[in-house]
Amino acid sequence: MRKQLHVISDGELSLEAFAEIAGEVEPFADKFHLREKHRTSRELYEGVKLLRNEGIPIHKIVINDRVDVAWAFNAGVHLAFHSLPVHMVKMHFPDLKVGCSVHSLEAAEKAAKQGADYILFGHIFETDSKKGVPPRGTGSLEALKKAVDIPVLAIGGIKPEKVPEVLEAGADGIAVMSGILQAKDPVEAAKLFSKKLNEEGK
Repeated sequence: MRKQLHVISDGELSLEAFAEIAGEVEPFADKFHLREKHRTSRELYEGVKLLRNEGIPIHKIVINDRVDVAWAFNAGVHLAFHSLPVHMVKMHFPDLKVGCSVHSLEAAEKAAKQGADYILFGHIFETDSKKGVPPRGTGSLEALKKAVDIPVLAIGGIKPEKVPEVLEAGADGIAVMSGILQAKDPVEAAKLFSKKLNEEGK
């Protein structure tokens, strides 16, 4: 199965800037997450429209936390620990693709049991966005992957040269923020991640 590349907004770029980068890297990415904790549902609605205007198909768009906005567009939704439980979302919105961020084996097993379509696990390596918090490492990723039978994507400090290590631990793909959004050339960065994911994954 092809390894996935998810690009996650960082909450710092304007929605216009994120949409513009998304449009440029779209051929190399599988999903674009609007992870904008400080924005209203109306702003997220506008964000989805911006992504669509840049040619991003709806099946590639994922809304973090806001089930209402995801439902309005029939986009994917990605849940965090403070979001609604997976089984509640699945029960009321059976057609929505539901991802879930987890930070432990127990949380992963629970999310899988409740019907999550995939899991995002991290942070795997040291990252500026989690300063002072020890990374979970590829050993934890490997253990988690063996415990659940749904796709597991790795996040956190993943640079292109780290991709083989993450795939070796069993990851079905990776999620990237600054590695693409803050790159001098986002298109080249996305192309390199995609190449690493799929040459190493064969």
